[in-house]
Amino acid sequence: MDGYPDRKRVLKGILAELHKGLPLEAAKERFEAEIGSVSSKEIFELEQSLLEDGVPAEEVKRFCNVHALLFEKDLEKSMADPASPSHPVALFKAENSEIKRRVDSAKALLPGLKEGKNGDWVRGLVEELRAVLKHYERKEQLLFPYLEKAGFYGPSKVMWGKHDEVRELFKKVSAAPAADFPAVAAALLEEMDAMIFKEENILFPAALEKLKPSDWAVIFRESAQAGYVFIEPPAEAAEALDIAQNASFLSGETVKLPSGGLSPEELTVLFNTLPVDLTFVGADDTVRYFSEGKDRVFLRARSIVGRKVQNCHPPQSLDKVERILDAFKSGKKSSEEFWINLKGRLIHIRYFALRGGGGKYLGSLEVTQDITDIQKIKGEKRLAD
Repeated sequence: MDGYPDRKRVLKGILAELHKGLPLEAAKERFEAEIGSVSSKEIFELEQSLLEDGVPAEEVKRFCNVHALLFEKDLEKSMADPASPSHPVALFKAENSEIKRRVDSAKALLPGLKEGKNGDWVRGLVEELRAVLKHYERKEQLLFPYLEKAGFYGPSKVMWGKHDEVRELFKKVSAAPAADFPAVAAALLEEMDAMIFKEENILFPAALEKLKPSDWAVIFRESAQAGYVFIEPPAEAAEALDIAQNASFLSGETVKLPSGGLSPEELTVLFNTLPVDLTFVGADDTVRYFSEGKDRVFLRARSIVGRKVQNCHPPQSLDKVERILDAFKSGKKSSEEFWINLKGRLIHIRYFALRGGGGKYLGSLEVTQDITDIQKIKGEKRLAD
């Protein structure tokens, strides 16, 4: 990188100012003015060089949030062009091309099932297509919240219901005996085909009309954590993930609690290390927080913070969600639990009403845990072992 010594000198100066309390936006402006436009890869290399020079890691981490702002600015520029291969809509469409190819291959083999042929091929393709559920989940957790913020609720209320019909068909096709398999498989493939049409002719054009480049930038960034199906992630996705994983906490203040105190970083790492997934919904039914452990059972995206919890569930389960919340608010119940089989794992889901002084309802906490391995525990294992 040209001008490495000068750039390192400038960056060291910015780090010193950040240590003294320089605002992130001001640090970004100084970086752009004194160093200019550089790629995220170059910034990572510059940060690594500072570490090799002996600059403490904690000091270099202070620059990570400035790096995120610089990356976000460049990302928003590319998100202004829907034809950009990194645009979320372009990535959804690229996935659709691969989904369509597999659906068409399976459809072409269906006639042979009547003659007792192609059964293994079709079942294999259908099982491979189960990955499409991640494509749907990305829409539900990343795209739909922004459409709701833009006043467009149709996809959340209608298309999510169609997603659940496909999920149900996947369950049926897995359990279908040989005689029923052709009809169920055909219905599943038709639904997936129809979904591609709805996305590309209704959902995506409406989303491009209603969402801003800054919205698409967030959707892209969070898609890096959610993952893609049948396609390779764009190079920028790795950068987005690196930035998210290296995010720093500039506040040194301690969050004081009755039994002690923790820094924001310690508190975040503590919640993310717990062997359960947490989601907190405030008294106004708005999602306020969720933990971000590395092995979450269900996808959560930061775009759901501030979203009504009713919109975070498919229409078919809305009445159950409302019943639980009503029982918590009225004081009739303080907890609820259920368990499901998911991808061969047993998932235990519990809800707890949070109450403050005088029994005032503060909100509800969802605790999700994979208990498959816990159920296998027998006998004892002492600490000394």
